[in-house]
Amino acid sequence: MTTITDPHQGQFRLSMLLYDSRYRSMTIQIIALIGFLMLIFWLLSNTAQNLADLGKEPSFNFMFEPAGYDINQRLLDYNSQDSHLRASLMGLLNTLLVAVMGCVAATIIGVVVGVLRLSPNWIVSRLSAVYVEGFRNVPVLLWIVFIMAVLIETLPQPSAFRKGEATMSLWDSVAITNRGIYVPEPLFSRTLGDIHLLGNSSLRFDVSLDLLALLAVLIAGVLTSLLIKRRADSIQEATGDRPRTWHVRLAAVVVPFLLVLFVLGFYLGYPELKGFNFSNGTHLRNSLIALWLALSLYTGAFIAEIVRAGILAVSKGQTEAAGALGMRPNRTMSLVVLPQALRVIIPPLISNYLNLTKNSSLAIAVGYMDITGTLGGITMNQTGRELETVLLLMLVYLTISLTISAVMNWYNESVKLKER
Repeated sequence: MTTITDPHQGQFRLSMLLYDSRYRSMTIQIIALIGFLMLIFWLLSNTAQNLADLGKEPSFNFMFEPAGYDINQRLLDYNSQDSHLRASLMGLLNTLLVAVMGCVAATIIGVVVGVLRLSPNWIVSRLSAVYVEGFRNVPVLLWIVFIMAVLIETLPQPSAFRKGEATMSLWDSVAITNRGIYVPEPLFSRTLGDIHLLGNSSLRFDVSLDLLALLAVLIAGVLTSLLIKRRADSIQEATGDRPRTWHVRLAAVVVPFLLVLFVLGFYLGYPELKGFNFSNGTHLRNSLIALWLALSLYTGAFIAEIVRAGILAVSKGQTEAAGALGMRPNRTMSLVVLPQALRVIIPPLISNYLNLTKNSSLAIAVGYMDITGTLGGITMNQTGRELETVLLLMLVYLTISLTISAVMNWYNESVKLKER
């Protein structure tokens, strides 16, 4: 292929920006950029002028006004006298909570079902296919509402526990009711206390010193376990014999962790039936459970097909070679097939994680107060700031999606096949 360029014309002239192929593409790009910026400026100025005519100049001061509404499921302290900014923070944390829980559960479901779809057992394979086709061909909103209705209609009321018609599960530690699930709450009798950060601002939060101590001990134990493994690897390379170290590695992680729990006086606060409902313990509302289950099962169906396609993309000769070496089918799948299939699975998996996070905005259908329900729902209706709240919502979801993409792309880059 031969590239023809205009001959050198000597001294630069303005007409060369249009007729000289060396400058023409740059000229067109600059004109397109100027036109795009002018369009954006016209839209912004026109919108600002229209809002000013309506007496609603663009402003974000409403975020610091009292919210005046309660949030039933939250991770930090909050009351109705806090600002709209703190209410939005509670909604954002709820969104991140259900997104993380959903991505983890959907991945586990997708991997298991994707492998089972390739099972030689006819019944297992067909049941997996029914699950995949059933969930991915029905809108996720219907699944959210359906699961919420099942939880409300089938689970017992708290009064049934008082009458003896229902009993708590797991040695009287977990109460499953139509108002949610009550599980034991981890508490410490000799607690180290909390660190209060950011004073009394809307973004204030507390950091538990007990949690920090446990995390520090756990990380130190894992690092010690890795050092023991590295020493075992070096001994194996030098002598050919590998010392048995799993019990030492397990003790290095578990024993210090349990010791710190004992020092802190760890115990569980069990839920108790008081009045018309349970108190104490950790309360997981049905809205959170329904949203989590629906998003996990719905996205898991798509991930299952991705996993199945990734496994089929691995050459059958790899499985046959592993079998010839005497490896069992489960170890062949976990050590040979799945690591190679990951390179095919991860790129479409990123899209499904993003879809799950964005689909969490349907939480308002079951009353779960996520960022769409707080900032894009009650705050927008109370303040009448449609433009500002929608822009903030778009910025939040854009930031979350770009963060997920960056992390998964980094992981994909670390596991992909390196070629010279």
